[in-house]
Parts: sequence; structure tokens; C-alpha cells
Amino acid sequence: MMRQIALALFAGALFGAGLAVSGMADPQRVRGFLDLFGDWDPTLAFVMGGALIPMALAWRVRNRMTSPMAAERFALPTARDLDPRLLGGAALFGVGWGVAGLCPGPAIADLAIAPGPAAVFVMAMLAGMILHRLLPAAPAK
Repeated sequence: MMRQIALALFAGALFGAGLAVSGMADPQRVRGFLDLFGDWDPTLAFVMGGALIPMALAWRVRNRMTSPMAAERFALPTARDLDPRLLGGAALFGVGWGVAGLCPGPAIADLAIAPGPAAVFVMAMLAGMILHRLLPAAPAK
């Protein structure tokens, strides 16, 4: 259990440091990336492209492992269907990302950098999570 917590803390700190160093915790940079027909900022495209290399390596390493470092087995998604809830959630995420310039990871990091605007976003995000838990689940197919 302690090893899992330490690994999660390390991964979170590494992710947060990556957000800070890359400037992706800055909502203006994200909005600049999404402004395709204005003053477009390609920085986020380079960050995403740069993430492909370590992710490709991670998948190759995972294929050689019998179990993960902090769990008994790998928990990989098996669902491949696109349903209205998934598409609606993705659309809502995209609109929120475009309007606020934040998504969950950078919003948490921004609580330390710009707590006022980030706190509003984080509170709305938490309200959405609570609302999701309260709504009835989609019927099984």
C-alpha cells in the first residue's frame, strides 16, 4: 500500500512538473492553441507530439511485463463502443477546456499558481463529478 502511494505521489509530482515546465498550466497558452484562425500557438501540439515517444516506449515495456509495479494485474479498458454519454462527456470536456483553458490536471496545478480562477474551475469540476454520481447509470446493453 505504501509503495502504491509513493508511486502515485511520484507520478503526480512528475506530471505537475511537466505541466509547469511546458507552460500547459497557463490557460492563455491552451486558448492560444485552440485559436486556429487567430493568434495560433503551436506549443501544445509539440508537447502532445513529444508525449508520443515516451508513451510508445511505455507500451513496449508494458507488453514485456507480467504485472504492473503497483498492482496485481493490468486494468486496461475493454469497451470500444461510442455511446451518447461518452460523446456528450467528450463534447462537454472540450467546451470547458476551450472556455476555461483548463482541464483537470492543469486546474489542480493552477491551484498553487493562480488559485482564484482555478478554484472556480475546480469547484465546478467537483460539482460535475458529484452530479455524475447522482444521475442514474446508463442502462446495460
